[in-house]
Amino acid sequence: MFGAVIHAPGDVRHEERTDPVIEHPTDAVIRTVAACVCGSDLWRYRGISEVTEPTPIGHEYVGVVEEVGGDVTTVAPGDFVVGGFTHSCGTCAACRAGATCNCLNGGGYAGCQAEKIRIPNADGTLLTVPGPVDDDLVPSLLALSDVMCTGWHGAVSARVEPGANVVVVGDGAVGLCAVLSAATMGAGKVIALSRHADRQAVATEFGATHIIAERGEEAIAQIKELTDGIGADCVIECVGTQDARLTAVDACRVGGDIGLLGVPHGDLPVDQLFWQNKGLKGGPAHVRAYLPHLLELVLSRQINPGRVFDLELPLAEIGEAYAAMDERRAIKTLVRP
Repeated sequence: MFGAVIHAPGDVRHEERTDPVIEHPTDAVIRTVAACVCGSDLWRYRGISEVTEPTPIGHEYVGVVEEVGGDVTTVAPGDFVVGGFTHSCGTCAACRAGATCNCLNGGGYAGCQAEKIRIPNADGTLLTVPGPVDDDLVPSLLALSDVMCTGWHGAVSARVEPGANVVVVGDGAVGLCAVLSAATMGAGKVIALSRHADRQAVATEFGATHIIAERGEEAIAQIKELTDGIGADCVIECVGTQDARLTAVDACRVGGDIGLLGVPHGDLPVDQLFWQNKGLKGGPAHVRAYLPHLLELVLSRQINPGRVFDLELPLAEIGEAYAAMDERRAIKTLVRP
């Protein structure tokens, strides 16, 4: 089979790789229907995170089950499935508490930008999509493997409630899905920080009531003008840089809550959070815990998170898929084998 391999910053190649096989009785092997490039993949592509050797890359997927191990009972060959960017057993204490991303028997993925993928802990990781699956739903189903569930996790972490004023820092695919999540949860004002017209359009389509293109003190001043002078009840930070994190803290009202989604590359002013009673929660999303509810919303066409994919390419052009996102020519790139 073929799949994506990152060799160095700016160097992702379409290469022949060994076909995955069942290694444990809890495994499944799926034939990939669609995969995509994540903003977190760009940390390595840009050289911010180190690449020490050629490494299969990618962690988002939907596909059709080809083979299952002897202990797998919830999915079967022929099922169209979606799974999260981590695998989870579904039975340990962490999974039972809904913290599937932190499963005691789970872990992360590598190599999902490929024609086939081995899925560990198939029963606790994969969710079958009732068929037949309309092709136009594939992008939204793919979004559930990471960005939509991650945006939802940010809104949950920031304690979004009906009528709340919400600020979303970051206009990448995760930020846009955070806008969609807040709006779906019934937020009052949803304020998206975005400087790019194409992303502003998607944010508005997803339910943003206000767009702020400025940064720094001017952005905070506009946020406060829209929120009775005190800032937002809930802030969802979707970038991870120092500037984005400081903006999130300053945009949040006293006693408000911040949901962190951006992969951390900056510090937080802990003393300010303490003295202003600002709550802080977040991290990688518990995708498998959110999947059943969000799948229902997608299948009933109440939400269309697949709108974040504005470029589709064959897997063979994976290098261009990365370059387009790196150069902001695409919000998020979908690839098909």
